[in-house]
Amino acid sequence: MAEETTEQPVELRPLQEYATVREWLRGLQQHWGGDPANDDPERLPMLEAFCRHINRDPDQIIKETTMIKDGEKRIRVKGRERYVGLIDVWQAAMEGSRIRKAKWGNTVRSFLIHNGVLLQSGVQN
Repeated sequence: MAEETTEQPVELRPLQEYATVREWLRGLQQHWGGDPANDDPERLPMLEAFCRHINRDPDQIIKETTMIKDGEKRIRVKGRERYVGLIDVWQAAMEGSRIRKAKWGNTVRSFLIHNGVLLQSGVQN
């Protein structure tokens, strides 16, 4: 039987120190206005909870879902599909109402989208 390797828990800095989080908040502000970090005080804790769940920091998530090719940001299809699945499983396992689960999952999806990771459109349960 193969030995399981256990990753050390990710040590997260305050989320706004990550370039990808600042990019996300900047995108939200341009799109919706206001102060995205404070208008919805759950927003950053939701992303942090997901990061802890998958043991990755925000910059690692974007690095695993995008690449630079010929000077342009491109999507890593396998990485994107992996994260779509991780978000779905995390969201489904969450306690609370369907609306609460959707908000938490969609918050993480928003983080990906504002960092150039295009996701399939459609209803996200």
